[in-house]
Amino acid sequence: MNQDIVRPRPLPRVEAVVVGASAGGVEALLALFSGFTQGFRLPVIVVLHVPEERRSQLAEVFGRRLALTVKEADDKEPVVPGTLYFAAPGYHLSVEQDRSLSLSQEERVHHSRPAIDYLFESAADAYGRNLAAVLLTGANQDGARGLAEVKHRGGLTIVQDPDEAYVSTMPDAALALQQPDYILPLSGISRLLAELERIAC
Repeated sequence: MNQDIVRPRPLPRVEAVVVGASAGGVEALLALFSGFTQGFRLPVIVVLHVPEERRSQLAEVFGRRLALTVKEADDKEPVVPGTLYFAAPGYHLSVEQDRSLSLSQEERVHHSRPAIDYLFESAADAYGRNLAAVLLTGANQDGARGLAEVKHRGGLTIVQDPDEAYVSTMPDAALALQQPDYILPLSGISRLLAELERIAC
């Protein structure tokens, strides 16, 4: 695909970034955020499909590797700038209208809990046009519907170039549903997020 940044409109002033990934997602997320400094001010909320039966080590692993503050999301905690939140295994993660996080054990979506659609749709409802949503590598169709909802609410939508993705099923599903604002390799997404942060702050 190898499409470069296409600027469909001026970059918006975003207040939060949501990210979804599945197979190949750990490596993709590390590549995406490894260049970010401690001064990065936007909150980033991530759903990465992980096995439900064990405690997640994601926050610890990423906390050691990144300059950002990294934590597993807690129920009812407010979304704080400059923090990277991971959804806990076995719980859907959503954003409430008051910009706090919420955990629930409702039915799985695309056989997944946490589900990317669940996060994206709730964040689109809470942030509207002030949201950026990023969909990365993955082996199912989770996230495609949620990304379309973000676009419907006026938010910025970004999909990893399927040619670069470890597994292209998830990006391909998103592209089949709607045309995102950007289709980029990880390096391009990283630069775009840095630019969004600069504009917002």
